[in-house]
Amino acid sequence: MRKLFLVLISIFLLNIYSCDDGDVITVELEFEETFEACEGVSSLILYKTKNDPSESLSLRVNALTFDELLEVDEETKTYTKEVTINSSNPFNYRTYSNATLPSNLFCNDIPLSDVIITQDIESTSGTAVIETILTEDDNDGIPAEFEDINGNGNLEDDDTDNDSIPNYIDPDDDGDNILTKDEGVDPNKDGIFSDAQDTDGNGTPDYLDNDDDGDGVKTRDEENDSDDLNPANDITIGTTPDYLNPDVSTLVEATAYRDHNITQTFTVSLTISNFDLTLISLDIFDFGILQDSRLTKTRKGEPVFN
Repeated sequence: MRKLFLVLISIFLLNIYSCDDGDVITVELEFEETFEACEGVSSLILYKTKNDPSESLSLRVNALTFDELLEVDEETKTYTKEVTINSSNPFNYRTYSNATLPSNLFCNDIPLSDVIITQDIESTSGTAVIETILTEDDNDGIPAEFEDINGNGNLEDDDTDNDSIPNYIDPDDDGDNILTKDEGVDPNKDGIFSDAQDTDGNGTPDYLDNDDDGDGVKTRDEENDSDDLNPANDITIGTTPDYLNPDVSTLVEATAYRDHNITQTFTVSLTISNFDLTLISLDIFDFGILQDSRLTKTRKGEPVFN
């Protein structure tokens, strides 16, 4: 739980504290490290709530949609928006008499009749910075940092199968139509990939070897029973798939790659600085990380078959 420490300097505070010499009073407000978002007709509300006592912090941003938060730059994979807090984009701290607050507190066109606000303090000055970072992954069981095959620190130029999709986001690194996650990348589940499965013992692990059994026929071309872009279900002898059996080398040329699905995760953060909620002011406040199911997506990769 993130703790926000606020310094309040006042002459009188609700007639309780008398500060003849400008005493400094420290008050602690506790909110979770995440926040939520609701989209209105012409604005986006970023907010967080808590119970016991019931409080909320919210920022309304006009002329911004949820989808725009995900429009990252193609090269940097980031999106940044600086918002001037003013009467059109206010930052509010509210307290409530309700024991608990509803989950849809800010997501209604009509205010909820059973929610009673006891205090509403608004800041119309300050700056808010919204930043989105896109991370893409192939979920193949190998962390991206281990897919720097040439060791130059640049993941974009590691493309084992030359299909135009770098290994770190390619679910089939060697282009053999057997997904990397199914090629024994970490048999012991210990996070060490030096013992990855190497069927033909040629020093190249199966997930980077386009001829796993070393029989001279590419793995993707060993579809003898069912031409469905999946050599794993083609078995001629016993129970071993043909692509892992060096005694079977029937050639059935593949014509395409299996679908490449790439997982996209958008991380949206909000920082608010130099705001003034009457008695509450702070130079920089880390509002947290947006929590929303819409921040995880899947896109289709477009491998070039060769």
